[in-house]
Amino acid sequence: MGTREVYEEKLRSGHLYHDPTINPGLGTPRCPRCLALVDPNSGKGEWTITSVLHDATAVAGSGIGGLLSAIHGFNTGIPLLQNRLKGPKWLPFIVGLPPLLAVSGATAAFGGYMLPRFAQLTVTSYYATSSASHHVISLLTRRIEEAHMSQLQQEKQK
Repeated sequence: MGTREVYEEKLRSGHLYHDPTINPGLGTPRCPRCLALVDPNSGKGEWTITSVLHDATAVAGSGIGGLLSAIHGFNTGIPLLQNRLKGPKWLPFIVGLPPLLAVSGATAAFGGYMLPRFAQLTVTSYYATSSASHHVISLLTRRIEEAHMSQLQQEKQK
């Protein structure tokens, strides 16, 4: 790596391989040099979220779903059973625990399934809406670069 002056000199002299930031028309919504959250899925011909993001959202979704369901069950279900069941104080907990665990498990599975789907929807929607603006910016950048390169070539010929 060189200093800024070396880079600018190479850029002025034309001895620097310069790859434009975004290549329009190739189907990539992001710069190939940056870490994008989506990968091309060649089997389906569409963009999908990376496996790391999918796994992280699945873990978070199952944790959030199970936790919220358990809190809701303890705050609403157990008091309901305490009012309906007569007997010792531990009886509503014994009766209410199996349904509470079943509902918490079901919502954890639902959250683990739906949160990655929601992440897929939001990420690909973001890339789809922003790719048009990236394309326009890329075209403008290419025109400016071509004008600069043609100006440099005209100065060399003089």
